[in-house]
Amino acid sequence: MTKIAILPGDGIGPEVVREALKVLEIVEKKMEKKFEKVFGYIGGDAIDKFGEPLPEETKKICLEADAIFLGSVGGPKWDDLPPQKRPEIGGLLALRKMLNLYANIRPIRVYKSLVTISPLKEEVIRDGVDLVTVRELSYGVYYGEPRGIDEEKGFDTMIYDRKTVERIARTAFKIARSRRKKVTSVDKANVLYSSMLWRKVVSEVAVEYPDVELSHMYVDNAAMQLVLKPSQFDVILTTNMFGDIISDESAALPGSLGLLPSASFGDKNLYEPAGGSAPDIAGKNVANPIAQILSLAMMLEYSFGMAEVARKIERAVEMVIDEGYRTKDIADDPEKAVSTSRMGDLICRKLEEIW
Repeated sequence: MTKIAILPGDGIGPEVVREALKVLEIVEKKMEKKFEKVFGYIGGDAIDKFGEPLPEETKKICLEADAIFLGSVGGPKWDDLPPQKRPEIGGLLALRKMLNLYANIRPIRVYKSLVTISPLKEEVIRDGVDLVTVRELSYGVYYGEPRGIDEEKGFDTMIYDRKTVERIARTAFKIARSRRKKVTSVDKANVLYSSMLWRKVVSEVAVEYPDVELSHMYVDNAAMQLVLKPSQFDVILTTNMFGDIISDESAALPGSLGLLPSASFGDKNLYEPAGGSAPDIAGKNVANPIAQILSLAMMLEYSFGMAEVARKIERAVEMVIDEGYRTKDIADDPEKAVSTSRMGDLICRKLEEIW
């Protein structure tokens, strides 16, 4: 039986994971397929129960699973702990390292019925924004050696090798094949030697995917183009540091982190919403579960080959939004917002209708 490790985590994590699991129940019923769901503890939740942000039992659950479905991690309650004992570092980052994650996948979509909450003017986004950032996650300036700091200087090393670039490039081209078949590789090849290699290797890999259009763009121009004309992008392929910046910039376009899913690929794939644990609204039944539900759709597509089911879930989400239902973070009038559980129920009902 296919096994999913479910780590609800901290803050709003348990609330939004609960709504996503309602959607999964409908998928199981419609597909006549049962997933084995194994729950584990991570982050502050694990610290409170076991004194560790990533207990051995959670590690075992994740390593034995076919995919990991994560809520959110962290909160001010645990900020006074030593760094390696904090939820984010000792929990989430340790989990990512254990899974050898090499690619972060961040889809960004601006729904037509939500253009008014985007920080960009309507005329900039009226052509539609639907892009994916594929960020190399395991190499680059964050990991290069030597690195250090003294009283007079700080230094870091940006390194990329052929094998690493080939792997992330193939990931981006494969994703593009299921979308609009366009990859924009973002680098700084006019001044950085690591980017010169990046561009050369990406161009060589592109030959393996003749049905996908490849273009190259310097990172400073890409950052500007994301604001001027984001609709031009389909799949953005880029390095660890540039992807860190570009993916956060693009995350602002829809107007709420509550709409944004993500996935990270490695020995096991990890799926989680792009936002944080939002402890200020935890337990109030007001969080937006859409990012978690869309992360579930990504899991079904990329880990379990259920692309058609993923499209159905995405369509159900879009239709509920188009019908005017809003959680507090995306509502014009917060007094008319629906609750976390209500939004989950609406999406479930819509999914049943369109199946």
